[in-house]
Amino acid sequence: VQLQASGGGLVQAGDSLRLSCAASGRTVSWHGMGWFRQAPGKEREFVAAVGWSGSATYYADSVKGRFTISRDNAKNTVYLQMNSLKPEDTAVYYCAATQSGRYTLRSEYPFWGQGTLVTVSS
Repeated sequence: VQLQASGGGLVQAGDSLRLSCAASGRTVSWHGMGWFRQAPGKEREFVAAVGWSGSATYYADSVKGRFTISRDNAKNTVYLQMNSLKPEDTAVYYCAATQSGRYTLRSEYPFWGQGTLVTVSS
């Protein structure tokens, strides 16, 4: 599975961005998909995940109510809609795929994209 994340950029606090993660090489319709982020000098952390059907979603407390994860299995693509962005959301965002049901654990994801940088200015 190859994953390609896109949609990052420089925005101001309060703005919105939508990240996309396109999968190729093998369908990911049977995989859970997650978004993680890594800020400078910090560990990579879980942001959001969606189950294979799209009906189950999971969020880190820090983004709950502001971010929405969704997927389009026909397009082999996962999205992360980010609203009300804050400077502390600044990070490189990575998408990942897993066949494990433990969606919040970074170690459960064998497939990773290259990351897309999101910078939120105050």
